Amino acid sequence: MMWAIVLLPLLGALVAWLIPDDRRRTFVLPLFAFLHLALTLALLLDTPPPSPGGWIFLDPLGKLALICNSVLFAACAAYAVGYLNYRRNRPNRILCSALLVCLSAMTLVAVSQHLGLLWIALEATTITMAPLIYFNHNARSIEATWKYLLICSVGIAIALLGLFFLAYSTIVAKQEVSLLLGSLIGDAARLHPGWRHAAFIFLLVGFGSKMGLAPLHTWKPDAYGEAPGLVGALLAGGLVNCALLGLLRVYQIAAASTEGALFQEVLLGMGLVSMAFAAVFMARQSDFKRMLAYSSVEHVGILAVALGLGKGALYGALLHMINNALTKGVLFLSSGNIHRAYNSKSTNFVRGALRRTPWSGALFLAAFFAITGSPPFGPFVSEFLIVSSAFVQGNYWSGGLFLLFLALIFIGMASTVLPVVMGKIPGDIEKTHYRDTAHTVLPPLVLMGVILMLGVWIPGPLQALLREAAGQLGGGE
Repeated sequence: MMWAIVLLPLLGALVAWLIPDDRRRTFVLPLFAFLHLALTLALLLDTPPPSPGGWIFLDPLGKLALICNSVLFAACAAYAVGYLNYRRNRPNRILCSALLVCLSAMTLVAVSQHLGLLWIALEATTITMAPLIYFNHNARSIEATWKYLLICSVGIAIALLGLFFLAYSTIVAKQEVSLLLGSLIGDAARLHPGWRHAAFIFLLVGFGSKMGLAPLHTWKPDAYGEAPGLVGALLAGGLVNCALLGLLRVYQIAAASTEGALFQEVLLGMGLVSMAFAAVFMARQSDFKRMLAYSSVEHVGILAVALGLGKGALYGALLHMINNALTKGVLFLSSGNIHRAYNSKSTNFVRGALRRTPWSGALFLAAFFAITGSPPFGPFVSEFLIVSSAFVQGNYWSGGLFLLFLALIFIGMASTVLPVVMGKIPGDIEKTHYRDTAHTVLPPLVLMGVILMLGVWIPGPLQALLREAAGQLGGGE
């Protein structure tokens, strides 16, 4: 079953590639996405033992990443039917096939217990996302694609060097040479300190560039701004979670060694810097899709701050991983609808979305309040857990800066979002045929319902899984 969940999307990609008709091909996406989600739920209920050799196993951290990515992909796949029906002038064979290959790679990241295999899966996500970003086939999308490939490929190559250093540290320390997570955690304190230290630095930079931690975030504004909305949702939710899971694996090894405190301090610093960058660049942002890219920089910063604080903040970090991914799904899908309705991403032309696209405008507004940490939505709970942990630990400077950056980001984001949804529709804008439909509204609406639920009630099984995953990192609720 563990290999089946990795191979199932690949089968879907092959089916999508072989279907000659563009309209029929779109239905392959939700079919295999919901099959994948059903298989994911089955694996969560009855998790198989590790594979021979221990390379493949679904532990609590992997379960969180897998269920979050599977739910997000299912929503994007259902949305894709309406989106691609609207974009009939654009062939979708590559898009449909690459999306399913990317789902397979993201799944492999979640179930990998071997860091080399995890690296291969992360590199596969980088490659398969490139043609998705280029879907619009214009000058700006090709520029965004090359920038994404260049920076992420350099980052993932740096992470590969970090893995080499980590493996070499086992040789120098005369330990069993292995990149299996369990072996590395067990031998962490005995690894050669110099090579181990270098490995942690390279892995942090490598996975940090994939996540988009500042100042390694420069690919995000272009890629998020030029990609279709459903691709932006997977970039900001699914791929960020995959890179975060890679970083969490390194965090587990660092926590078991003598360098856990230093690793946390670096993460705390990079997280606060990312939030500061987002606060500066989000102010007076005229392109609302690029604004969402800086929102992603903010939230990977929040995740890094939580990891840096450790202890009780780790539970909040894992909960925020889910909240951020699902809320970004709503933001990107609804913003894509608004973009098509106005044929523009500029706030100079996009005004009054609540009148022109009532459902998408309302969802975009609700998701704005959610992503900025307003009650009663899920991100409020996870951010509250993180900042309260900072003050409980006596880390008042970090907690104070965290709240300051959240306030500045709320003001900066509101200056873009509120005119887009609440303003008066310009009289001279281009007329388009787009109207909200069930296919383009229902998927983000369902995600919004889940985000609201997580703000008022976290199901018992999810709470238990979050506690187990936080325990793997050395923290608790």
